[in-house]
Amino acid sequence: MPTTPGRKATATFRSKTRSRSRSRGRGRSKSPARTTKAKPSPSPTRRSRSTSRSRTANSKKAVTTTKTTTTIVSSSNTGTTPQRHSARIAAIQQVKCVPMIQEAEEHKKLIYVSTKTTTKESDADVLTHGSVILFLTAVFLPVLVYGLNLMCKGKRCTLRAFPDCPNKLCDYFNLNSALAFFGWYAFQVVLALIPAGRVVDGQPLKGGRRLKYRLNGLFALIVSLVAFGVGVYLKYPVNFVRQNWIQLMSTALVFSFVQSVYLYLRARKATPGALAPKATGNVVSDFFLGRELNPCIGSLDLKFFNELRPGLIGWVIINLCLLVEAYQSKGGSLPVYPLAMVTFFQFLYVADSLVFEEAILTTTDITREGFGFMLCFGDLVLVPFTYTLVTRFLFFNPQQWPVGTLVAIGFLALLGFLIFRGSNSQKNQFRRNPYDPALAHLESIPTSSGRRLLVSGWWGLCRHPNYLGDLLMALAWSLPCGFAHGLPYYYPIWMLVQLVHRQYEDDQWCRKKYRAAWDRYCERVKYRLVPYLY
Repeated sequence: MPTTPGRKATATFRSKTRSRSRSRGRGRSKSPARTTKAKPSPSPTRRSRSTSRSRTANSKKAVTTTKTTTTIVSSSNTGTTPQRHSARIAAIQQVKCVPMIQEAEEHKKLIYVSTKTTTKESDADVLTHGSVILFLTAVFLPVLVYGLNLMCKGKRCTLRAFPDCPNKLCDYFNLNSALAFFGWYAFQVVLALIPAGRVVDGQPLKGGRRLKYRLNGLFALIVSLVAFGVGVYLKYPVNFVRQNWIQLMSTALVFSFVQSVYLYLRARKATPGALAPKATGNVVSDFFLGRELNPCIGSLDLKFFNELRPGLIGWVIINLCLLVEAYQSKGGSLPVYPLAMVTFFQFLYVADSLVFEEAILTTTDITREGFGFMLCFGDLVLVPFTYTLVTRFLFFNPQQWPVGTLVAIGFLALLGFLIFRGSNSQKNQFRRNPYDPALAHLESIPTSSGRRLLVSGWWGLCRHPNYLGDLLMALAWSLPCGFAHGLPYYYPIWMLVQLVHRQYEDDQWCRKKYRAAWDRYCERVKYRLVPYLY
């Protein structure tokens, strides 16, 4: 059918309208749209979506027609890729990248889980190895105490011969020794509960809670000395301690073990706020190091009580028993002076601890260590039955020294005591009030925690001058024994090992707590224990 002019004009108008609508649909560019007629060729230019649909529909009918295509070129781009084409490519690339991103995320998760698992396994290994070491230490300590006391028995005190071990049960336990030990412990509990002395607050615990402490340690020491004097006056046998030495020590060991078991079982029910920082949940670790920080029965803090009363005052009473027995064995004449001098200086050390009883509330044993077998054994067995090794040696092996030698040894012991007391007093005064006018001449370094670190005075000589005083006193106590035997020097060697280890732990704890301030402190105070040596 021939096309009329009206139909031709209508077709032309519709074609132009479709081109404008397609151009608006694809978006306008700064340059005007360019319309061309497509020429048939083997590789035609990219056609519009409507052209593709028409071409697909016509191919089904096997009819070839010529269509009009419109290409929009953006003048802002140097290429000829349309915006819709760029969006398609971006969408395709995004679809392709999604599996890669997901794979990377899965890889990260696997690495995180693997690292976390490795960390847990590493922590478990460390805890297992630590438990083995603590278990071996718990076995070694009683063996050490028995070995020292059996090797230094009577006139013989040597490391060269294996000690003679008793093979009868009565050589380790008897009723009188058990009654004497438990009677002594109960006596000290009663003295601790007597309302004498002032009551002070302890250090803040978790949640800000503070325990109340009655400071009557000096009162307990005086009453114990009076009771000992009354016993001597009534002619109670002071040689009971020496004759039942192993039995008393065995009873103290068994009691410390039973007390540790009680503390561990009790601590299993303790609240998280009552646990020590080193509590791990591991049976061996919590039993040895202690799980609960401050176990109390009523108003009696068991750790604070054991730290100062039965073992420390017992140390003094044992020395006095040996001194009085030596005096009586010589028919009332004065005993040898080395034994009397060591007894006096060790009494001065214990009395100082009880006079300044409040200072122990800020020590590591009270503020950070749990109360377990380590402290129970140390307070009830190690202190009274190994720290007296020097006086027992001097009782069985009297030494004669010139007066000048004894004066020099006494001067060393007094110097150690002055360093010990002076540094501790300065530290305690600074902790109570860093801005005290009496301390205005001292230099200090501020820390992020609000506390200040002393870098002058006693604490400018070395980082632990109180430990230095301890070591000098320990050496002075052993020197009167001479150099023919090595066992009497157990105490200074033990103190050196213990204080070096504690100094290392203190350094690690302070470095973690004070960070950069501790580094500046170490630059100012370079020596750890002994100035110019270590």
